[in-house]
Amino acid sequence: MRKMKEDGVPITMVTAYDYPSARLSEEAGIDVILVGDSLGNVVLGYDSTLPVTLDDMVYHTRAAVRGAANTFVVADMPFLTYHGSLDATLQGVGRLMREGGAKAVKLEGGAEIASTVKAITEAGVPVVGHLGLTPQSVHQLGGFRVQGRNSEQAEKLLSDAKAIEEAGAFAIVLELVTDELAAWVTKQLSIPTIGIGSGVHCDGQVLVYHDLLQYGSDSAPRKFVKAYANIGETIRAGIGEYVKEVKARTFPAQENTFHMDNDVVQYLYGDKE
Repeated sequence: MRKMKEDGVPITMVTAYDYPSARLSEEAGIDVILVGDSLGNVVLGYDSTLPVTLDDMVYHTRAAVRGAANTFVVADMPFLTYHGSLDATLQGVGRLMREGGAKAVKLEGGAEIASTVKAITEAGVPVVGHLGLTPQSVHQLGGFRVQGRNSEQAEKLLSDAKAIEEAGAFAIVLELVTDELAAWVTKQLSIPTIGIGSGVHCDGQVLVYHDLLQYGSDSAPRKFVKAYANIGETIRAGIGEYVKEVKARTFPAQENTFHMDNDVVQYLYGDKE
């Protein structure tokens, strides 16, 4: 990924949470898969990422890795699993790597978690940072707001990015950061930035699988998301046709039905005549 940044080749990342979504993403040529704690919203039906547990992340990471064995898979460390003791943090990281099969972990936060990032990387685990709008801290940030609109926010974000880079992270996700600030930070770092809602000047882009495909998402359209397909509408229509045909007894039809040999039918039911 660092080579891609140096060569000016954009990095593509998408979230995936299970075997089929990861497999399809790999077949489509994605560079990196993120098993994000966004699964809390789009898969588990929560209204935030906060209820997602480490068990949830291990389970979904394991499924995604089975679907994308040849793709670099990053897994999120969920809420409050890396703010306690270092031993507990490393145990959680170890579970995502050993049980989940992740190739790297992602942590939200800036300078305040730099020592944790350093400890994880020194333990031999690649780390991706996450700055800007950090969903695990959404209440502290006052809601889902664009970050970096003033000089104070800009200086802090750059300082945090530098701290995470120096701690050993190999990439940083920038979420809902102004285009100008994301471009500035990207130029100041030697590691790649992966943007979501942060403009075109990042070294790569990431979108949530369900947003990109309009799959099961009932949220209002967001400015930074582009839908490339409407799978949800296709699925609804398909299931709707199934319901109609079952109600009308046109499914299963003869081509979907199996029959006994005639002599067995006669044995069971007698002579039809």
